[in-house]
Amino acid sequence: MSQAVVGKKYGIEQTEVSAIQRMQRVKIARLVDDNDKKPMVGRVKGVEVTIPIVYGSIAFWLGKKAAESTHKWTTYVRSANNEDLSVLIKKVVFQLHPSFEKPTRTVEAAPFELSESGWGEFEIGITLHFHPDVGEKPLELFHHLKLYADDESIPQTTKKPVVVESYDEIVLSEPMEASFGRLRNHPVARVIGSPASPLVLPAAEGSFERNGGDTKDHSLLQWFMKHSEAEDLNLLATARQQVCAAAAKLKKDLGVLETEISRIKATTH
Repeated sequence: MSQAVVGKKYGIEQTEVSAIQRMQRVKIARLVDDNDKKPMVGRVKGVEVTIPIVYGSIAFWLGKKAAESTHKWTTYVRSANNEDLSVLIKKVVFQLHPSFEKPTRTVEAAPFELSESGWGEFEIGITLHFHPDVGEKPLELFHHLKLYADDESIPQTTKKPVVVESYDEIVLSEPMEASFGRLRNHPVARVIGSPASPLVLPAAEGSFERNGGDTKDHSLLQWFMKHSEAEDLNLLATARQQVCAAAAKLKKDLGVLETEISRIKATTH
């Protein structure tokens, strides 16, 4: 029997890091458990809907005169093409470090983001909650907040932030009819395939008029990174080549070491 899938593939990207660092990615598909599987009634067979997303953070150094809070930062989840994600996502829960007042923060309207200030780096939990008619469980993501560039030789500046973003794709296999009716013509989504049978789509739950939740005019827009599938594939190929070269060198070094060990053993007996 076919199953509904929420899939994601992710990588870590940051300005001025190597391709192999940028391509630390895996591809994950989270299948709905058999015990929790919803009936296939109301799903659009033969169709897959993909929503590219980006999540990450932008951190500005506040300068030498800053007191305890050395940086101001914003963490967020956005559409990869800066469209309004509220067509799919009902709310986003950010889990900050326990030292923050009210470390669990819920954002119930797009753009899904929050800003804070502090001095330390930590892992942020990000949970995406979908609208009920999407018919999928919440999706958990994790992002490491970075305040400092990897290259320590680069001087700190208040004008250029540290940007870290990860690209993912939420994949809805055989989506619910109600949410498909809303997503199929929305620029936030890509639709692959055609319905196996004619559809009479029900009305979507709630109001989803475009309400300015996109990030096309965001104050941090100039710092958002551009993501493309072709670029990601090229980076992955480069990373694989680097890994293969490193593995070959290690194998060669190991052979030399084993030869030397054998020579030493022979001379000591």
